Amino acid sequence: MERQTFRKSERLSSPKIITNLFEKGHGMNCYPYKALWDKEAVVSKFPAQMCIAVPKRSFRKAHDRNSIKRKVREAYRKNKTLLYTALKEKNVKISLLLIYVAKEDLPFADIENKMIKLIHELNKNVA
Repeated sequence: MERQTFRKSERLSSPKIITNLFEKGHGMNCYPYKALWDKEAVVSKFPAQMCIAVPKRSFRKAHDRNSIKRKVREAYRKNKTLLYTALKEKNVKISLLLIYVAKEDLPFADIENKMIKLIHELNKNVA
């Protein structure tokens, strides 16, 4: 079994690509997430690069935003192989931005179940 890690090179940090996702990316809602993804300008050896955003408007305190990002990152890390295998089969690389749109801090079990659902939706929509 492959190690379940989330390396720095798997994280999306380029301001240019993130801006491009907001302008031209494909959107999809899967509560508590809004996902923006695009197939262009991905320069990574991994099938997907991902970034997480938690709005300051919904969670005023930084420790609340960081806690949610930690949960979302862990849910992605544990289930990213579902996404990676589908992307490798289609020979596609994507950049992905996840925005946490819920107004409350959900338990980890809910966040993980919704992450699995989101990954299945992404597998259907990415061609």
